[in-house]
Amino acid sequence: MSAIKKVIIPVAGLGTRFLPATKAQPKEMLPIVDKPIIQYLVEEAVASGITEVIFVTGRGKRAIEDHFDYAYELEQVLVKRGKKELMKTIREISNLASFTYVRQKEPKGDGDALLAAAHLVGDEPCAVLFGDDLIDSKVPCLKQMIKVFERYGDPIVALEEVDKKEVSSYGIVAATSVDNKIYEVKNIVEKPAVKDAPSNLAIVGKYIITKNVFDELRELRSTRERRERSSRRMTASRGEIHLSDALRNVLRRQAVYGYRFDGQRYDCGSKIGFLKAIVDFGLKHEETKKEFKKYLKRKFS
Repeated sequence: MSAIKKVIIPVAGLGTRFLPATKAQPKEMLPIVDKPIIQYLVEEAVASGITEVIFVTGRGKRAIEDHFDYAYELEQVLVKRGKKELMKTIREISNLASFTYVRQKEPKGDGDALLAAAHLVGDEPCAVLFGDDLIDSKVPCLKQMIKVFERYGDPIVALEEVDKKEVSSYGIVAATSVDNKIYEVKNIVEKPAVKDAPSNLAIVGKYIITKNVFDELRELRSTRERRERSSRRMTASRGEIHLSDALRNVLRRQAVYGYRFDGQRYDCGSKIGFLKAIVDFGLKHEETKKEFKKYLKRKFS
């Protein structure tokens, strides 16, 4: 049985890259065929043994809560129309896991979002999934990572090899290989210039973190608050707390591992990545794959 039962999914971001579509709905609710991005993440977590899902929300995210809540009126309408199978599909969404919602009051970084949920985790290790990274794989990416965690017991970050020209868009690790697809992380460099990148191994938005990581995040928050009290000129960006900074501090005292996962990643935080996901998932969806494939052949033949 997996030691990881809880996942934190921060969803407080504004989704500005998808405006105006995200003006009145969360970016995480944009659909890939017939399911919102956020549901794919929850299903990945549940298929990996997670039983408790903690969403860190912000203003305008009510649709996420509604999506994972019961929809009695809709279910009754579907039953009356004889669509019992569709009703069961809708009901299953609410029964995927136990859902909890906490609020990040201000956008002060992903680390601050995790601290908003820390009291619900306690001293347990937990998973963290960010909404931009959708990974299609036979074995869920998080399940792959949990297997590595059960072997080492230290924080794990998901890694992907990227083109060297793209390293400036990612957190890049300096790491040494310790086993097949497993690395010990020696340093994390945020968005380096191509010439300064220690490798082409990029961190993507899936983590397993331990109590020590939360301790470092708390220390970073305390440091930020002390600086803000001493300087009224503190800018919003300088005041943010980032998970990568906490991990960088942790690895100075203990091991942090990276795992190069099996699977196809889609960066659903970009328009191109989102469109690629729609095409590929549409070509696999039982209801759409045949007609969609015919359409694409006609379109590009």
